[in-house]
Amino acid sequence: MTMTTSRRPRQSLRQIFLAPAIIGVLSGVGLIAALVGDGVWDGLSWVTLLVPIVLYAGFLAVGRRRRA
Repeated sequence: MTMTTSRRPRQSLRQIFLAPAIIGVLSGVGLIAALVGDGVWDGLSWVTLLVPIVLYAGFLAVGRRRRA
């Protein structure tokens, strides 16, 4: 009996680091917006700083669902 394994194609450095770079830039924008001012800046900082938290929670949920 032959076992076949599926290999994912190799990813370029751009593909590997694109999502973390976007999250880092959003976090930086959120931190700067929180320091710059009030009103719209506060809203912008809340939204941009919430992105990594929401992504983390989503990945946790997917991981738990796969294990169950």
